[in-house]
Amino acid sequence: MAFTLAHFSDPHLSPLPKPRFRELAGKRVLGYLNWTRNRHKYYRREVLDTLVGDLQAHAPDHIAVTGDLVNLALPAEFAPAQAWLQSVGQPDRVTAIPGNHDAYVRATRHHFVESFGDYLRGDEPPVQGTAFPFLRRRGSVALIGLSSAVPTAPFMATGTLGSAQIAALERILVSLSTEQVFRVLLVHHPLRSDSRPKRLTDSARLIALLREHGVELILHGHDHIHSTMWFDGPDGKIPSIGVPAASALARGRHPAAAYNLYAIERDGNAWRCEQTSRGIDGDLQVREIGRARLF
Repeated sequence: MAFTLAHFSDPHLSPLPKPRFRELAGKRVLGYLNWTRNRHKYYRREVLDTLVGDLQAHAPDHIAVTGDLVNLALPAEFAPAQAWLQSVGQPDRVTAIPGNHDAYVRATRHHFVESFGDYLRGDEPPVQGTAFPFLRRRGSVALIGLSSAVPTAPFMATGTLGSAQIAALERILVSLSTEQVFRVLLVHHPLRSDSRPKRLTDSARLIALLREHGVELILHGHDHIHSTMWFDGPDGKIPSIGVPAASALARGRHPAAAYNLYAIERDGNAWRCEQTSRGIDGDLQVREIGRARLF
């Protein structure tokens, strides 16, 4: 029987709480102006609620959310975001990782782990108090959560994993190599980007690690577009798939909100994985927009 994994990303929850004057310093000033003048028009709560309602109606076995739950990482954003994530599902059925907006500034970079700890707690206690990477086994699926979320300078949205996290990921992949599990890697930033201000700075190291040890599927967000890239693994190509922002109206090159469902099952000595994409249309209804068999 197939295990169904749902994936969406970048909900950018609204409304944005009114910040205190002292909170609007440095990068937050620019982010706040961008939100009030522009972004609030396109990232809409009614869109997000409609999309999540459709997802829940399909009753997936598990849901993965790959970051950017909040916008400016204001302290007042996290409690509403926590309540919202609880409405999506309980921690045993939902896994979340942070995005760059969840670690927007240094002062609140740790709020995501503190607020959503139950949704990123691995099966084993964290090593030396570090939350990432974590491993969660759900049926035949092994979810591996990374954090590429780091505070950056104004006009920058890069991500970084760091040497410690990459080394710990290698240990997890080696430990899973003897198990018959479908490995899903969750990371906010895509492994390849044409935008230098939005790239994953140490993606080359991650790509090299996956070439040696492999996973079956990579899920990410950040770019707010439908994206499928393929990377070399030890036994073939690895699909890396991104989705539009989960609260977005269509604008320019950015499509409207969408999510993916993955039907995963063992087929003899190999894995079978089929992807179904569902998205918001012009009437704010959710419909199927694509299907693909990944392998």
